[in-house]
Amino acid sequence: QVQLVESGGGSVQSGGSLELSCVISGLTVPHKCISWFRQAPGKERRGVAAIYTGTNTTYYSASVKARFTISQDNAQNTVYLQMSALQPEDTAMYYCAADPAWLHPDGTAVVDGTGRDFHYWGQGTQVTVSS
Repeated sequence: QVQLVESGGGSVQSGGSLELSCVISGLTVPHKCISWFRQAPGKERRGVAAIYTGTNTTYYSASVKARFTISQDNAQNTVYLQMSALQPEDTAMYYCAADPAWLHPDGTAVVDGTGRDFHYWGQGTQVTVSS
């Protein structure tokens, strides 16, 4: 059984930082696509960042590039999202999603999309940024 467990959300002031974690278990393929998505109240879910674990290739949406960093710790089966220079518009529920990498050959499409074709999801972690 595949499980994704996110943690690390919270409330910060504008300009602050947070690091989210996603622990993945049960997805026994060597190369995975792990992506972070976010959904603000009343808005569509959108991609934020993605990492291909086999090549360590990363992708970012335009709205977070240069502020967010996605990384992996293979030994811990964990993917991180380091978020800095947070703004109120970053307020959202953040979700981790995972699939075998071959299902998502285009990383740009992943971070520009809604993630509706991802099979495995975590429960989400809330990030709130106040001005």
